[in-house]
Amino acid sequence: MKKTISFAIMHFSVAFLVTWALTGDFVIGGLVALVEPAVNTVAFFFHEKAWNKMDMGGPKVGHAH
Repeated sequence: MKKTISFAIMHFSVAFLVTWALTGDFVIGGLVALVEPAVNTVAFFFHEKAWNKMDMGGPKVGHAH
């Protein structure tokens, strides 16, 4: 759990610092730092779903969907 929290802090920090450096706007940096990880989380969910579907070659017997 510590590693996950550490990674989340790093992710937010990088998103904020890169956006702030590119735009010079503290507020936009903060907004991107909040919005980008949320969007990325949703995108990752669908990415994993697609990969699981390709890896499995379709539903397997005995697994609930």
